[in-house]
Amino acid sequence: MAEYRILVPPPKRHRAVWIVAALAVVVLAAAGAVVAGRHGQATGRTARALAAGTTTLPAARALTVASTVPATGATDVPSDQVVTVSMSAPLAGASGMPAFSPPVPGSWVKAGPTALTFQATAPFIPTTTETLVIPAGAAGPRSTGGRVLARPSTLTFGVAQASTERLQQLLAELNYLPLSFAPAGPPTSPIEAATAQTGTFAWRWPGTPASLMALWTEGSENVITKGAVMNFENQHGLTADGLAGTRVWTALLADATAQKVNAAPYTYAFVSKQLPEALTLFENGAPLYVNIPVNTGAPGADTVDGTYPVFEHVVSSRMQGTNPDGTTYDDPNVPWASYFDGGDALHGFVRASYGSPQSNGCVEMAIADAAQVWPLTPIGTLVTVVGPAS
Repeated sequence: MAEYRILVPPPKRHRAVWIVAALAVVVLAAAGAVVAGRHGQATGRTARALAAGTTTLPAARALTVASTVPATGATDVPSDQVVTVSMSAPLAGASGMPAFSPPVPGSWVKAGPTALTFQATAPFIPTTTETLVIPAGAAGPRSTGGRVLARPSTLTFGVAQASTERLQQLLAELNYLPLSFAPAGPPTSPIEAATAQTGTFAWRWPGTPASLMALWTEGSENVITKGAVMNFENQHGLTADGLAGTRVWTALLADATAQKVNAAPYTYAFVSKQLPEALTLFENGAPLYVNIPVNTGAPGADTVDGTYPVFEHVVSSRMQGTNPDGTTYDDPNVPWASYFDGGDALHGFVRASYGSPQSNGCVEMAIADAAQVWPLTPIGTLVTVVGPAS
């Protein structure tokens, strides 16, 4: 009989090894799938980011103006003000800063990592409004990191009126006053040219009449100063209103820099209403024409006492008006007229006599005398009238 054996399964440890191996394959496959999935997801995000460009990166901040001295909109800024502009980041240099308008000579320099200062070589003109437009982009300032202004920045400020003291000093130095001014020393800086200096005023001529000297006050507005300003304005083609505005200061400082002095003599007219009425004309402190017979205003048309600067100076003038008695007059060609108080003027006029109140308020004299006086009474000349009412 044939021998047979029952087949016995392999030992269990062999099956376990196989099962473990199979599970390992499955796990590795799953892990690979997960890794592959994650890799696919990351690749998708990167693609989207690349498709969107650089917008996902933080943009560099633009350069800005952090502060200015003076602040924009400031008023009464001194003419010797040092202007400083501070930026939001360290600057590469002082380039890209424009000029002021109206222009002031000088240059911009770095005054620290983020600040620029304007080093002026002349003062800001009193009463002007200064404007500085700092350009944006490549035309303007640049930081060390390459930043520029995104938009222009504007600085505007008003310059203060200079002192009456300094106005008088410059007028005296340029020979528009009957006084001289001797500064104690040169200005400490060119930007101090519109600032009052330490020094001394003195009368230019020892014979200056007391009536003129009594009108002067240093550092205060007075008729001598007003007349000098009007004379200066007239010589420079400006409106002769006696007010020191922007145009006057511009011309005055320019003349001071160029040492362009007034070559005309200083003249002064004194009218006495004491009988017989007369006019004395002074030139450079000395009487030139003495006791010229004149007629002042008749009763009811009195020539008012006071001191007045000549404001209109014409070879001939048409004069119209009403006499104290109610009659009217119309004189078309009154010669050699220097108007000093409203409608009152020094002028020539034909009368039977001179030396008493006869006019309608003017100071009349013989035509030949008026022809001599007129060239010496230009705009700004002071005319003093004193005496009893007519």
